Amino acid sequence: MSLGNSRRLARGGAIIGGLGLAVALVAGTGLAASGSSAPTPDQPGGAARNVNLGLKDAKAIASSLLPIPARNVILLIGDGMGDSEITIARDYLYGAGGTLPGIDALPITGQYTTYSLYKDGDPNAGKPDYDPDSASTGTAWATGTKTYDNAIGVDIHGAAHSNLLELAKASGLRTGDVTTAEIQDATPAVQLAHVAARSCYGPDSPTCGADALVAGGAGSITEQLLDTRPDLAIGGGSATFAQTAKAGEWNGMTLLDQAGDRGYQVVTDKAALTSVTIANQDKPVLGLLASGNLPTRFAASSASIGGSGAPTGETCQPNPDYLGAGATLKDLTSKSISLLNDKKAKKGFFLQIEGASIDKRDHAADACGQIGETQDFDEAVQAALAFAKADRNTLVITTADHAHSSQIVDGATPGLGTTLTTADGTPLRISYGTAAAGGSQQHTGTQLRIAAYGPSAIGVLGLTDQTDTFFTIANALKLDTRVKVGWPVLHGPGSGKPWNQKGWKGSGH
Repeated sequence: MSLGNSRRLARGGAIIGGLGLAVALVAGTGLAASGSSAPTPDQPGGAARNVNLGLKDAKAIASSLLPIPARNVILLIGDGMGDSEITIARDYLYGAGGTLPGIDALPITGQYTTYSLYKDGDPNAGKPDYDPDSASTGTAWATGTKTYDNAIGVDIHGAAHSNLLELAKASGLRTGDVTTAEIQDATPAVQLAHVAARSCYGPDSPTCGADALVAGGAGSITEQLLDTRPDLAIGGGSATFAQTAKAGEWNGMTLLDQAGDRGYQVVTDKAALTSVTIANQDKPVLGLLASGNLPTRFAASSASIGGSGAPTGETCQPNPDYLGAGATLKDLTSKSISLLNDKKAKKGFFLQIEGASIDKRDHAADACGQIGETQDFDEAVQAALAFAKADRNTLVITTADHAHSSQIVDGATPGLGTTLTTADGTPLRISYGTAAAGGSQQHTGTQLRIAAYGPSAIGVLGLTDQTDTFFTIANALKLDTRVKVGWPVLHGPGSGKPWNQKGWKGSGH
């Protein structure tokens, strides 16, 4: 069978499947209860969710089942956001029968596997490591390649692989990378750098080893970020930019001064970010809104031994350090889209968004912290989805890197726990059972929810692997995955780009 015939059959199958689903959804409208009022959950149909789907919904879903190109792709990652974390946030914020308006609105849903691999030199080299970290999982969707925990953009043999952001840039698309963590953290870093150790943040990091510029490598994550040069990169992590380069073209300069010398628009607060009107290769945006991670929406809650058996629940309280309007993840998403979406340009954009502290607060057994971050993430999904629906040529994908250890339980457990009072007015009992008080709760290796809307959303259906997401996005954007992106980036005279030579900004640009 020819490739053309194969593609036509695939397209035809998707259309038929979409139409079949449309019919099923229209038929589903018959589930709606008769009478003037909706049934309560204790009555037949009272807890059903899809009772009001109609032709409009069916058409939207059917269009997402077509394997056609997209002009733009927005990939949203809830770090540590397993099914349990989603359910905890939904129950607390909206009640058991409620809906997360963003995460739960994406119509095409599947599950994907997340395991990593043991690296060369390990007795289990090349075999599955069932409980991954954010570095290996991020590298999987960013490059289509399984790797070992701790690796950023390199495989188990140490070889670098081009990532989606690099390939999108090489194809002429605009690019962005946004996070509520430090911009050097694992999830944003997988689109920016290639290092053997995720903790290689800056030139002072002792774990950089052979990747350090002074050792002849491509440099730390922060230095490689400046080389990769996305049109915008926004998050925390300004502290690392105070470090000084120890080798190379900008030897002796701080990384922040290097960013300015290379023409970056460096913004350090939400007012300055709001005033930015352009983001491109001449004037890329580097938003550094905190020295470390961005503060979460809710103040931290406490977990105690047996705390999931408390007779009454607490309610989450606002965090006085939260940056608020202008710097919420929803605001950062909307601002990034507005800067990258150039309708006059021939090509579109690729944008990765991360809600990082679902994971970070789960590690700390902080239920309110993780719930607030999930709410922020959900609002970012809403912003992306609203744009995609208006644009009608944007693929939105929402998923996570790995699951975490918070669990909804029925009472006191031997480990740490918290009891919250939900929107239903009843207790939500949450257990953290993988570390003692003061320790770090562990990731879990379960498969994860992945959901999508827009052209080529069909790629997330059923059970896939994290690496499939790379190909779903690359195919949607028509990226040539065979392209070898030049790495490491050349510096100095003859580098091919003016911003890769010291003094470019000072030369009057």
